[in-house]
Amino acid sequence: MEKFDAIIIGTGQAGPSMAARCAAEGLKTAIIEKNKFGGTCVNDGCTPTKTMVASAKAAHMARRGDEFGVKINGEISVDMKKVKERKDAIVHQSNSGVEKWLKNTKNLTVFEGHARFKNNNTIEVDGQELQADKIYINVGGRARVPEGYEGVDVLTNTSIVDLDFVPEHLLVVGGSYIGLEFGQMFRRFGSEVTIIETADRLVKREDKDVSQGILDILKNEGINVELNASCISGKMENGKIVVDVDCSSGDRKVEGSHLLLAVGRVPNTDDLGLENTDIKVDSRGFIQTNDNLKTSVEGVWALGDCNGQGAFTHTAYNDFEIAAANLFDNDPRKTSDRIPCYGLYIDPALGRIGMTEDQVRASGKKALITTRTMKRISRAKEKGEAQGFMKILVDAESKKILGASILGIEGDEIIHSLLDIMYADAPYTVISRAVHIHPTVSELIPTALHDLKPLV
Repeated sequence: MEKFDAIIIGTGQAGPSMAARCAAEGLKTAIIEKNKFGGTCVNDGCTPTKTMVASAKAAHMARRGDEFGVKINGEISVDMKKVKERKDAIVHQSNSGVEKWLKNTKNLTVFEGHARFKNNNTIEVDGQELQADKIYINVGGRARVPEGYEGVDVLTNTSIVDLDFVPEHLLVVGGSYIGLEFGQMFRRFGSEVTIIETADRLVKREDKDVSQGILDILKNEGINVELNASCISGKMENGKIVVDVDCSSGDRKVEGSHLLLAVGRVPNTDDLGLENTDIKVDSRGFIQTNDNLKTSVEGVWALGDCNGQGAFTHTAYNDFEIAAANLFDNDPRKTSDRIPCYGLYIDPALGRIGMTEDQVRASGKKALITTRTMKRISRAKEKGEAQGFMKILVDAESKKILGASILGIEGDEIIHSLLDIMYADAPYTVISRAVHIHPTVSELIPTALHDLKPLV
């Protein structure tokens, strides 16, 4: 058995930074990785998908060239092998960078293998036992594959990024973030795409007007959408994949060449040996933590996707910041301090912060609301990107921003001007009185805030 001061399991967004900080503080530190360095974001999530989204955007704009007076001779086609090569190169640069960083960090030992708990403070890695008083679990998650697809070679977010061809007809089960991003992406690559969703609208966690705006964007690009699907399952028939979308009638089926399952994610905690510890998990396998990311066992923390408190790269990194601040900086940071924020990377993107309109209504707060269509923004029209709208909600009494949705060109970027005002705990007037540069997309935010009306 080898004794360490700190052990980190997993090299996702929180793990490497936590390991480097522990090592820099003089702790004898170990970090364990069983697969690819960098975790989901670098290998299967943000980096590969946003790289491929960029390729899809290039193809989309090439086809729209005539709108801008640009003549392109010949048919626009996509070379998926080159798309994959570009994606692979960028992913390799990222994950190899994480690996080199960790392996060259003083006071840090890297173990490559599968980690399992033997007890509360002992980890076994391929037969070798490691022990520490401080253990940080950063094992991430993976795509959920439900029953009902036996005999079908399904794709997940991990396997679909390795395709080097354009599927003839991609079926996407799941009308939320992952499903919509890949659906639009492969439509732009040249696939016929059908998105199948059990709810009555896409991305049900969003307000109805946002869901409708997303649906309009996707339908404008020729994507088929099946809502209110029930009894979903898949099977092979005559060399094609057939997905049932309504078992009650028996005649509603969708046929395609390939199938992507995008129906949620599960934490990688099922083969971690947690049954040998006193670490508590919930019914879905997420490790239960308090506001400081401590588990039910003293000296063990859970960071990132496996704790169910964010499931985003930015929240995982913030988990590291919170854990490090409490351990080393005498800075009592906590997860409840952060404001919900995330993006949906269809094109144009959705930027979301704080409360939705539905949540504000449910809270009973007296609120103000303003909405503006992107068609009111000169820069959006000039760039030929006038789809979508923005919506901002404000507390009528405190004048503080409660939340916002920006579905439109650069929505994932410009939303931060509102988010920063929220973190500053300042009234909306700070930004409504600001002078923004013209012509920009952001300049409509102060204008929109001058037209707040009671939420009724």
